[in-house]
Amino acid sequence: MNETAAATGGAHHSLTHGAATIAYHHIPASEAGRGRPGVMFLGGFMSDMTGTKALALESWAVSQGLAFTRFDYQGHGASSGNFADGTIGLWADDALAVLDAVTSGPQILVGSSMGGWTMLLTALRRPERVAGLVGIAPAPDFTEDLMWDLFDAEVRREILENGVWNRPSEYGPEPQPITRALIEDGRNHLLLRGPIAFTGPVRLLHGQRDPDVPWRVSLTLAEALTGDDIRVTLVKDGDHRLSRPQDITLLCRTVEDLVRELG
Repeated sequence: MNETAAATGGAHHSLTHGAATIAYHHIPASEAGRGRPGVMFLGGFMSDMTGTKALALESWAVSQGLAFTRFDYQGHGASSGNFADGTIGLWADDALAVLDAVTSGPQILVGSSMGGWTMLLTALRRPERVAGLVGIAPAPDFTEDLMWDLFDAEVRREILENGVWNRPSEYGPEPQPITRALIEDGRNHLLLRGPIAFTGPVRLLHGQRDPDVPWRVSLTLAEALTGDDIRVTLVKDGDHRLSRPQDITLLCRTVEDLVRELG
């Protein structure tokens, strides 16, 4: 594991995962946080570990003495690889590698957007390590339900014939490459078609003005999860990112309450 100075968000380490290098930042628990679950943040599609929510949640976790981990998927941020080569399965493997190699003890996974999908896949593969889940506009199955099913015939044809369609992004100047591999691999990891066998506590936060992931996805996810300790909080004026000061306060309070309940 190597340490590198990051442009923002402090220094980061890296771990070797197959042929890839996964960048991460980990702060161990202080004496005050010993015996309580750590917190691991899983970012969204084309996001990185220096985003507003990741850094704000890290600052809060440090103030509580909790262990905190954030990382970049392959093709994101400071990790190796090209974004266009990524798939849901690949990024879920990255999350699992970080959970296994960097964290210790029970963890609360906090997943934003696509990170809500990868956190579920991680929890299903390591139920003994995942104490609870917090989803922020979670987007399981988005490659099928919010991409392929909504694309018109011309876009579908371009993806199938050329292997990629560059979708304009509302969140930056760079287009989002939507690849055939992303769509086809996503079908191997769909979760909302049946029960999701996770029985730990789950908290879902979703803005009702989210233009990217309809807030009803959180209700569908809550219904699919097999556990009973599930709560959905809808923010009537909230957007997809939920990064305003009041949204950050809600996120930190939600994680704090979950830590207290698990403790």
